[in-house]
Amino acid sequence: MIVLASRSPQRRSLLRSLGVEHRVVASGYPEDVPDGMSDPEEIVAHHAAMKAQDVAGRAGVPRGGGVLASDTAVVSGSRILGKPRDRDDARAMLEHLAGRTHRVVTAIHLVTADGGSRAVVDGTDVTFRVVPASLRDWYLDRGEWQGRAGAYAIQGSGAALVERVDGDVTTVIGLPVAALCRVLDEVGLAPWGTPPG
Repeated sequence: MIVLASRSPQRRSLLRSLGVEHRVVASGYPEDVPDGMSDPEEIVAHHAAMKAQDVAGRAGVPRGGGVLASDTAVVSGSRILGKPRDRDDARAMLEHLAGRTHRVVTAIHLVTADGGSRAVVDGTDVTFRVVPASLRDWYLDRGEWQGRAGAYAIQGSGAALVERVDGDVTTVIGLPVAALCRVLDEVGLAPWGTPPG
């Protein structure tokens, strides 16, 4: 049994597709960036670890299972694009990303019942189309940008904004499946029964 430290329906769907038995206990970690931390991979790794530890401390780690947390950031040049504050902020993000390639980094952190943990950060490059104003406004009207790093969801209508993905699309969705499968194999929690080691 995996406790997923996220309410994300996309992450739950990916776990279901792998046959991973899980339940949700949302993290209360506020995702504050520590002073002096600026590297996007370090930030998402820190957030994922804090979320996993928060839920493990509050809800416990299931016997023979683990607590899994994830965090995602959209990086364009030196900018880290978080979740937009409002529609105007979302519009500015989409205008910035249009016609450019950006990187999406997602960290996963798994706390296991034996007190151990595993952490992985994966990155994928995403290239946006040159987005006409009509498409941008249509997307903003749909409201899908709310609560999404970089103001888009590639698994939804946001796919219309994307020209190309170079890497694991599940990293962009928020749970890198290939990396997660390796971690589950390593700790003996894969539903296909691979023993650890």
